[in-house]
Amino acid sequence: MKSRLPPRAGTTDAGAVSLPEAFAVNGRGLPPLVFTLRQKLYRKAKAEPAFRFYALYDRIYRPDVLAAAWDQVARNDGAPGVDGMSIADVSSRPGGVNGFLGEIRESLRTRTYKPQAVRRTMIPKANGGERPLGIPTVLDRVVQQVALLVLEPVFEADFQDCSYGFRPGRSAHDALREIAQHLQSGRQALIDADLKSYFDTIPHDKLLACLAKRIVDRSVLHLIRLWLRAPVEERGRDGRGPRRHRPSSGTPQGGVISPLLANCYLHWLDKLFYAEGGPGTWANARIVRYADDFVIMARYVSPRMHQWMEQLLEDRMGLTIHRTKTRLVHVTPAGSDSLDFLGYTFRYVFSMRVRHQRYLSIRPSRQSVLRLHDRVRELTAKRRGLMPPRDLVATVNRYLTGWSAYFDQGHRVKYSLTLTIM
Repeated sequence: MKSRLPPRAGTTDAGAVSLPEAFAVNGRGLPPLVFTLRQKLYRKAKAEPAFRFYALYDRIYRPDVLAAAWDQVARNDGAPGVDGMSIADVSSRPGGVNGFLGEIRESLRTRTYKPQAVRRTMIPKANGGERPLGIPTVLDRVVQQVALLVLEPVFEADFQDCSYGFRPGRSAHDALREIAQHLQSGRQALIDADLKSYFDTIPHDKLLACLAKRIVDRSVLHLIRLWLRAPVEERGRDGRGPRRHRPSSGTPQGGVISPLLANCYLHWLDKLFYAEGGPGTWANARIVRYADDFVIMARYVSPRMHQWMEQLLEDRMGLTIHRTKTRLVHVTPAGSDSLDFLGYTFRYVFSMRVRHQRYLSIRPSRQSVLRLHDRVRELTAKRRGLMPPRDLVATVNRYLTGWSAYFDQGHRVKYSLTLTIM
């Protein structure tokens, strides 16, 4: 009797495409018809990798998809855009939410929709600098959320397993676990890479060309082009009134659709890395990526690997490697190097139980702990005396609980950070 070959990854035994948990389980609580639509789009894209979707725009203004998008946006709340309208304002306006969604649907159906300017604000970065955050209006967030619901399953079918950032059913903890596995398997020579202002420097023409490999619906591509070219409004640091300009590159952080677009572009780093001619083939290397943060891991990092990365990212993709932050490290049992990634530090340390033996330690980085101290100090200094002690403790505990939940990984004592009133 001939032995049966196992089904290909991503398919069932009968040849039908199986679903990852993110599309098999309705974790977002979407309406059944919307959830089914996303399943169908994923199955089609997964079963036919060369298929190009030419009729998606009518799904974007479907009433049930619009309503699902509103629920997602309202749940996230968020600050108002340039028009000053908040989520609460939409509910209290004449016609309420249904009238608001009806107006959006009509503007999409008649192709008269145009996004408003994106309000830019600066938020502090962990390293002490600032990061620009773009805040679209509530209306534009709803339209972007609709597009995300429709387009996400198409591109999810293509994304590589090494990508973890801003993807349904995946998390930073998954990326950390994969890094640990590669280190323990011997891939202990690492390129800890950093891209300079990635979200602000994505070339629009190259990004749209990447999207067009899957989407040929001109109306959908036109929508994305409108968002990429939407004016950015920011208040001058001298205190003067807002100024506007049209970006020539980038997709603003803070936009609902931006993480998907950013992943679509760097997907080609992942794909070419494992393709013939990439380090995943000729060096048996691995890459782990979380949005624009990524680590290349191998048993040995040669000049050829550095050259391949630079030529792809800078010459072909038009991005810029931050050379002062990109470094080669060797996280080995015999060495003292360490890797900081997603707030954690990976380092081999001596065991306290077995003499002369080292193990891979995974714990919150020094910077993460310092930020914890600074944030608690800030919360208590600003609000001490301005609120009852019980409320102050509750506020600090909310932050500590979230911090503990994220840093509850690795080899160390479990964190249980809470304050109590004596």
